[in-house]
Amino acid sequence: MSAPGLVIAHRGANSPGALAAVGGRADVVEADVHLFRGRLEVRHAKTMWPSARLWERWYLLERDAPRPLLEEVLPLIDPGVDLMLDLKGPDPRLAAAVREATRGFVEERGLIVSGRVWRTIDRLRGTPGVRTLHSVGGSRELRALLRRPPGTIEGVSIHRRLLTPEVVAELRARAPEVWSWPIDDPALAATLAGWGVTGFISDAPGRLAG
Repeated sequence: MSAPGLVIAHRGANSPGALAAVGGRADVVEADVHLFRGRLEVRHAKTMWPSARLWERWYLLERDAPRPLLEEVLPLIDPGVDLMLDLKGPDPRLAAAVREATRGFVEERGLIVSGRVWRTIDRLRGTPGVRTLHSVGGSRELRALLRRPPGTIEGVSIHRRLLTPEVVAELRARAPEVWSWPIDDPALAATLAGWGVTGFISDAPGRLAG
């Protein structure tokens, strides 16, 4: 059974190996982007401040763990899929850096950006060729998003545990796109689609693509 909406490969563009694994089984591939020491790094792992070591729930990565740059990843994106950048961290320079680094890519193919630091997303909203999703990971964020004035949200990316039919209806009244994560089960995707969810962010896109 194919998902009744867009399938987004979670972390699907974080490395050449991840892109190869997606293999055309998603409509959108996601990359996590951090601005670190002036460079846009594509990685999910966080830095252990003040050092440059990377960690990931709850272990340290090797000192030579790959840290691909966004400029290296962009040419690898298959022409048949869209790219979504999940922007990480509060650095106020992040939006401008992403806008500059992706200028040619956006002009040719467009871009989707998401993030839980909404001021970064707001800085990119209205950029020609860029679609924005405000990410919501907790109930406090959800309440704050529902208080935002009409016309300030293009799309929402929200954790599935926060969703009910009523919440989805409220979000869809504010934005045409409501995507949710993590969605790896086709039956769950079908249920959420019935509520009005339009995109499914998955660690197993092949299962949803059917």
